[in-house]
Amino acid sequence: MSPASAPSRALLLEGIHPDAVAGLEKNGYAVETVARALDEDELIARIGGVELLGIRSKTSVTEAVLSAAPDLLAVGAFCIGTNQIDVASASERGVAVFNAPFSNTRSVVELVVSEIIALTRRLFDKNAGMHAGIWDKSAEGSHEVRGRRLGIVGYGNIGSQLSVLAENLGMSVFFYDTADKLALGNARRCSSMDELLATVDVVTLHVDGRPGNSDLFGEAEFARMRPGSLFLNLSRGFVVDHQALRRHIESGHLSGAAIDVFPDEPKARGDEFVSELRGLPNVIITPHIGGSTEEAQQDIGRFVGGKLHDFVSTGNTALSVNLPAVSLASQSGVHRLTHLHRNTPGVLATINSVLADHDVNIEGQLLGTRGDLGYVITDIGSQYTPDVIGQLRELPTTVRLRLLS
Repeated sequence: MSPASAPSRALLLEGIHPDAVAGLEKNGYAVETVARALDEDELIARIGGVELLGIRSKTSVTEAVLSAAPDLLAVGAFCIGTNQIDVASASERGVAVFNAPFSNTRSVVELVVSEIIALTRRLFDKNAGMHAGIWDKSAEGSHEVRGRRLGIVGYGNIGSQLSVLAENLGMSVFFYDTADKLALGNARRCSSMDELLATVDVVTLHVDGRPGNSDLFGEAEFARMRPGSLFLNLSRGFVVDHQALRRHIESGHLSGAAIDVFPDEPKARGDEFVSELRGLPNVIITPHIGGSTEEAQQDIGRFVGGKLHDFVSTGNTALSVNLPAVSLASQSGVHRLTHLHRNTPGVLATINSVLADHDVNIEGQLLGTRGDLGYVITDIGSQYTPDVIGQLRELPTTVRLRLLS
């Protein structure tokens, strides 16, 4: 790849929104799209020469995939989670990872609210009865959400926005989070999960995909919930024991549930869905559609696509999942170098010494560090020789050097 050229190839999988495709094509990329997820072997076979990779939640970007992609510059997760990406291996290779942590928040929150109302009013029972020809106006078991107590486990972007909307509906909001979070409105923080479960009528999970959240909610937690409570999970499939949930639904201890995520999800549309929760009339099961609105997918497509292009063209890493956050304003009449390196003392001084030895003037420079990595963007204002680039690339601390202009 020549210094001034844009990456030639982008591979977007899993039906990523057309706005992402259009945006990248407008900026000069040759975009290949695939409507479904690819398994590891399929992705390895396709990824040679690809410089930008876009995925959603079903495609795994493993160490083997990254090893087969020497030209890869960045991976875009067109979703919230990045646990399907080997982020550590990406960092080792200087591959930036971007996601969309905020773009589908509203869509998820609206689905949660609608499911709480549907379960509380027993809308699905009434709907099924009508389709069976049964006219039943009984109010038995139907309630308003006003005055009911909502318990939110995980008070991040989604949990906190849900807190505000639920309070506006007249619900009393309680939350539990392992991190110290500021309560919004009249929401009240619980000191433990047990306290929350003993207090509320509705429990909804909004936790991230870190390994420590595996099997977060099982037999013991369901047993501690108040009789007749509702349970919702629209976060991660592996955090809930679905067999335990089924037992507590069938026993009548819980009056209903809504589940959008599952431990094992089909790879493609039309594949058979297998779950312990099938066949339970008071359990809403949906195919991981929390963020699947046209508005959210359009926002995600534009946001992540824009981040990928910005990284390739300017080197800026704001909101990168894995690289130090560095954003240096662009200026005309300069050449830009980006240097990802091991975070050890003296690297910046060494870089600047190499430039000074070749009479290369620095017009702008910004360094950031993150754990074991350091990242510096440098604008130089004079002509450079191949010797300068070669010497910087051969530094023992160098992970990846890019010449952008």
